[in-house]
Parts: sequence; structure tokens; C-alpha cells
Amino acid sequence: MKHSIQRQLTFSLAMLLVVVGLVLAQAGLWIVDRGLRQHMQDNLQTQAESLLAALIKGPQGIELNSRHHDAVFLKPFSGHYFIIEFNQQRWRSRSLWDFELPEVEAMGFSEQLRPGPEQQQLLIYQGQYRRYKTDIKVTVAHDYSPVLISFQQAQIIGGGLGLLALLLTLLLQWRLVRRALQPLEQARVQIEQLQLGQRSQLEQDAPVELQPLVQQVNRLLLHTEDTLQRSRKGLGNLGHALKTPLAVLMSLLRREELQKQPELLALIQEQLQQIEQRIQRELTRARLSGDALPGAFFECGQELPGLFQLMNRVHGDVLTLSWQAAANLRLPYERDDILEMLGNLLDNACKWADSRVELGIEQVGTDYCVRVDDDGPGIEESQRQQVQKRGSRLDEQSAGHGLGLGIVRDIVETLGGTLQLLDSPLGGLRVEIQLPTRL
Repeated sequence: MKHSIQRQLTFSLAMLLVVVGLVLAQAGLWIVDRGLRQHMQDNLQTQAESLLAALIKGPQGIELNSRHHDAVFLKPFSGHYFIIEFNQQRWRSRSLWDFELPEVEAMGFSEQLRPGPEQQQLLIYQGQYRRYKTDIKVTVAHDYSPVLISFQQAQIIGGGLGLLALLLTLLLQWRLVRRALQPLEQARVQIEQLQLGQRSQLEQDAPVELQPLVQQVNRLLLHTEDTLQRSRKGLGNLGHALKTPLAVLMSLLRREELQKQPELLALIQEQLQQIEQRIQRELTRARLSGDALPGAFFECGQELPGLFQLMNRVHGDVLTLSWQAAANLRLPYERDDILEMLGNLLDNACKWADSRVELGIEQVGTDYCVRVDDDGPGIEESQRQQVQKRGSRLDEQSAGHGLGLGIVRDIVETLGGTLQLLDSPLGGLRVEIQLPTRL
């Protein structure tokens, strides 16, 4: 699976925002809850002290002056309740109606909310006092349900707003990351242009973080070009150095001593020809052993007219030669390699054609297709299959389609392409080559 920096950054930021948002939201609700509980606990303690102050001593003993306590204690299930206990007596607020407050184990505030009437959640305070030389226990409760409902509403609203903020943040982050990664996209496009032969180096105008990479790539390209040029120059010199001794040996074949021994002469001549062909093919392989230089390409509209002009001079007296390719079509390979490949294909087709030879080059998807058709005798189907076996040589297997096709096969294999021998619509042989985009 392919990794995306932008996708990883977006996912990481989303997870971070979700975690931080949940932590902050819960922390905020907890702080608010603690503050409200503390405030309500203070109110409960104040109410308990107010109820204690409302106790008066009357003719029949201690009495509760109803005019001195809050009216909310009179409304049934109002959410405000109290119980006063002393000397085996127990006074309940009318708001409790017939409901009994849950027991509280110790004096002070209850740590947990307790169930109340009408599914209320009660916050309870219980205090022990002494008034009129009597121990008095006052229990006061307040409904906390409205606060809990408000918290739930706040969570829903906050969740919606948080989700909206998350989406907006991710959108902004996507735009910022996309803008920040734009230099990488430009570098990718430039590398693709290198592969297609549209440039020879990367642009130096890059962000500080990418400049070391760009400089190293450009240095590597220069070093590769220099090494390849020196290698090809050395191979050319080697070829010339080997051709001279071979020419001398070939000239010796005309000596009278050898003419008197025809069998020996034929054997030596055959071996020298094989050596010459072998040297030529191996030099071609060595020259093609490296990938094409960045920035190298074959411009069809510029190169094919000159190539066909040369072919017309050699074969044009009795043949009609034509080619078809898009005017702006470029093959991202070394110009010399493509010229040598097409030259051998056309020369071979011209030798065996009766009257017509056609060349067609087109781009099919990301690949390039080269077709050479002639109206000559062609090659039998059985021979085509045989010559395409691995290890077989076209120059050995197909009469007339010799060394030229052997060199073509070497070039095609080096470029990672495929070669097929097919029936031509013109009646002769079609040589079809598929070349992949250089990676």
C-alpha cells in the first residue's frame, strides 16, 4: 500500500484534535461540575443554618416558624427538601410529600448523588447543631437533575461545534499541507520530465529543505553523463582499434599462398567474418548497457524526414517509402539508439520489399509502438516462433533478416521492450516493437 505524507499528517492531526478536544471537554465539564456542586453545597449549608434560625421556642417547646424559611419547601417535589430531627421528633418539608430521603452515613455533604422523587438526583447536606440546649440534626437536599440535563445539552452542542471545528481545521490543514508539499510535487514533475527526456537537470530554485537533494541529483546526473560519454568514447576507440587488425587479416586472404588452399581460405574467411560480426554486436551491447541519459529523446518530427531521405537515396529508385507519426511525438530514449534501430529495420525491409515500405510510430497508453511493414515475401510462421526463442539469434534463424534484426533485438531488449514478427497488411512482414516508458 502506498503511503501518503498528506494522508498521514491529516490522520495524525485528526486523532490529536479528537483526543485533545475530548480531554478539554471532559476537563471543562468536570471543572464546571465541581464549581456548581461547591456553590450548591454552600447554599445547602446556608439553608440548613436558615432553618436552624427559624426554630423558636414556644409554649409547647421548640417550634418551626414557617414565615422564616423559603416557600419552595412548601411546593410538592419542588426539588428543595429538608428534615429536622431532635428529641424523637421529626419534621419534614411539605415538598417531600410522602417520599423519604435516602439515609446519609455521615455528617456533611454526600459524595454521590442520591435518588429523589420524580427521578430526581439529590445533592444532600446533613448537619448536627445544638440550639436551646438540644441536639438538632438538619438534613437539606437539592435536586441536581437540571444541571445534569444542561451538561448533556452542552455535550451535544459542544460535540457538534467540535466536529464542525475539526472539519474546518482539517480542511485548512489540507490546504496548508498541500501548499507546503507543492515543491515536492514540482520535483516529481521535473523527475518525470527527466524520464521523458524533456529536461536534463532539476531546477535549483527549491526550498532550503530540498536543495541538498536537488544538488545531489544534479551532480549524479552530470557524473552519469560524463561517465557514459567517456565509456562510449573508449568503446568507439576500441572498435576502431579492433577493426584495423581485422582489415589487415582480411587483406591477407588475397595472398597467393592462401588462394592455393581454397578450403583453408574459406574457413579463415568465415571465422574472420564471425569475429567481425561478434565484435560489432558486443560493442553495440556494451554501448547500450547503460540507461539513456536524462534529457535524451528522439524527436520523430525532426529525425524521421532525414532518415527517410537517406533511405530514399539508397533504395528509393524502385520503392515507395512512407512514415506516419504525430508531429510532436517524442520517444524518451537515446537518439542514436532509436536511429540505429529504425535504420536497421528500414534497411532490412527495403532489401526484401517489392515496392512499398511503411513505418508507423504511435503512443499507446504509456508505451510506444513501432511498426515496420513491407510487401516482400515475409517469414514463415514456424520460423517466426523459432527465432523468438530465448538464446536464438535472428541472424542465424531467418534468412535475409539477418544481422540488422539481431542488432534491433539487442536494442529492444536493452530498452525493456518486446519484438514480434507478424503478417503485414501489405502482404509481407511486419516487425512490431513495444517500448515501455523509461522508469
